[in-house]
Parts: sequence; C-alpha cells; structure tokens
Amino acid sequence: MEIWAVANQKGGVGKTTTSLCLARGLAAGGARVLLLDLDPHASLTRAFAIPVDPPPAGSHDLFNRHHHDVGALARDTAIERLQLVAAQPALATIERRGASQPGLGLALGRALHTLRNRYDHALIDCPPTLGLLMVNALAAADCLVIPTQTDPLALHGLADMLRTADMVERSRRRTLPRRILPTLYDKRTRSGVQSLEQLRETHGSQVWPGVVPMDTRLRDANALALATEPGGRGFEAYARALAWLLGGDDRQQQEAA
Repeated sequence: MEIWAVANQKGGVGKTTTSLCLARGLAAGGARVLLLDLDPHASLTRAFAIPVDPPPAGSHDLFNRHHHDVGALARDTAIERLQLVAAQPALATIERRGASQPGLGLALGRALHTLRNRYDHALIDCPPTLGLLMVNALAAADCLVIPTQTDPLALHGLADMLRTADMVERSRRRTLPRRILPTLYDKRTRSGVQSLEQLRETHGSQVWPGVVPMDTRLRDANALALATEPGGRGFEAYARALAWLLGGDDRQQQEAA
C-alpha cells in the first residue's frame, strides 16, 4: 500500500478536492483505495453526506491507546473500491494530548501499517495547520502531495510546507518525496501566470507540468463524492495529474527535459 499525504499549511488551496479527485481516479483504475479525513473541519466527511453530529466512528479513534484498527473504522462509499475513515470534531483536541501521551506522533503510521495488504493506496486529507495531525500524516506517508494556488501568498505558504516536510524527513530518517500540483489556476490574471512561472522555476521537476484550472464544478464536493460521473475540465485535469503522480508520460517527459 502506498500512502499519500495531501497537505498544505495554507487553507483554501483545494486540498480536500485534490484528495477526493485523486482517490476517485485511483478507484476507477481498479485500485483499492482508503480515504482518511484527518481535518477536524471534516469537509471530506461532509462531502460523502456523513453526519458529524453525533460524531461518527472515525480517525480520532486511531489516537486512542486501545484502538489501532483502521479497517474497523473504514466505511463503504458510493464509489466502488473506495472506502472512507470519517473525521470527528474531537481531532481538534489531539494537540493538547501530545505532551502527556508519548509516541502520539507515530500513531497514524502504526495504524496504517496493519492495512498494507488490504488497500493499494491510502490518501490522507490533512488539516491546514502544522501540528500533531499533520506530523502524523507526513511521518506515515510515502509521498507528500501539495496542492497550491498560483498566487504570491500561496507560494509563501508552499515554502512553509516544504520546510515542515524537511523537518519531518530528518526526524523519520528516510526521504519524503514531494509532488506539487498547481490548483485554481486562472490564466486571465497576470498574478496567476507569473506565480506559475515562479513556481516552476523554483521547484522544477517537483511541480506537475499541467494545472488544475478554475472550475466552479470543483466547488461542489458532494457531486465529486456522490455523482456517477462528475466531469468538467477540473476533474479531467486531476486525471492527468494522477497519471503524472503514478509515473506517467508527463513526468517522464519533464524529467528528461
């Protein structure tokens, strides 16, 4: 099982949309996929029309000393081969427990390790803040996928995210590959065009050579989660991004350039 952490310390960059579209694409290709909502705001969970009140069984339970069975928390979705571990508001309390519960930073990795033969891919939708939840995801991940808007403020947020990835990489003592996906791109704005150029000049082959364009259909998370065929140019762009993430022609052509 390959674990992808979808993360950015800046909010509003399309993180949940990215997690959902990539997971749908993997499942459509025949993979067994687990989506794990690690954000206390539970946007991904709500997209699948799962009520958060009363709180469902979900990802917060993985940080309980006596519960490390992710499989028991996974629920089927309307998408074949795609299961979800829902988020709970109690995830917001994890930070306070860190000082009194040694080893909490590795809880998610230990839990996911038990599922190596059950799924082909696990995607973790991370909260947009640096803390124990994000550190857990990065410590467990085989790859860090960073959606980022193409604007100057988002590039500053990307720099912060990459510094965090460096910190976790040193701590876990193994590499953490990073893949950057330009999202919410508007070619009509000078800021968007210039920021995209800067992004590619600065980070080179870590950046997907395509873009996810502005597309209002991507704002309807319920449709992305529940519709039989979401469609739209944004969803189609994510299909191309997924091919690149899996080592498709786009990446090979860029790295050969």
